[in-house]
Amino acid sequence: MERKARKLNIKNILVSQPQPADFAKSPYSDLAKKYNLDIDFHKFIKIEEVPSKEFRQQKVNMLDHTAVIFTSRNAVDHFFRMAKELRLEIPDAMKYFCISEATAFYLQKYVQYRKRKIFYGKQNFAQLVDIIKKHKDEKYLLPCSDIHKASLSKLLEENKIVYSKAIMYKTVAANLSKVRINSYDMLIFFSPSGITSLFKNFPKYKQGDTLIAAFGPTTSKAVKDSGLQLNIKAPTKTAPSMTMAIDEYIQKESKKK
Repeated sequence: MERKARKLNIKNILVSQPQPADFAKSPYSDLAKKYNLDIDFHKFIKIEEVPSKEFRQQKVNMLDHTAVIFTSRNAVDHFFRMAKELRLEIPDAMKYFCISEATAFYLQKYVQYRKRKIFYGKQNFAQLVDIIKKHKDEKYLLPCSDIHKASLSKLLEENKIVYSKAIMYKTVAANLSKVRINSYDMLIFFSPSGITSLFKNFPKYKQGDTLIAAFGPTTSKAVKDSGLQLNIKAPTKTAPSMTMAIDEYIQKESKKK
């Protein structure tokens, strides 16, 4: 299999995310060993806080709300940061609705964990909305980035949930000046912001023979909209993860040789 992978000219892969904490135990490590690949990781985006002065211009009063919807740990951190900067005391009666159990447990960094006030879904916003619908009398606050999925607001509005959107942090391009972008045979993206960062850092970037892989429909669309060719996409029915999709691609292309 290693010889076939080299025939495909896939030797160096760049993943536009931070390296896993334990790379040796990650699926990327297995993929690298299986096909003799060099896999690098580099964050293409970074999170910057929205200053309280700028936040005030949104005219959103955090204490006018009785519940908060958290879609990530970033949202949790910046919600409590903003409350501190504005010198607001979040009432004990505040309810928290989290995208996942992991996000819910992360709340312990800021509040005493009480299950009666903290609710969570299973990494799926639609499933979380089903829980929110059981608490329709609440007035919700949705802390988010300046770049966020429009589908979140759409789902809340379709279900007639009373909520306010509060942009508390920004997703911006990371500095990729040390990245030799043309030295990679494959680039892997996980968000439209990653594509934006690619062209901000490398305005004259040409894909050439480089393979582009994208996770999620919005990322895939961003790849195509930017004029790049999408070679590998995930998740699919047979490849729910990015590493599985890459494995499938290499095996399929190897059989053509």
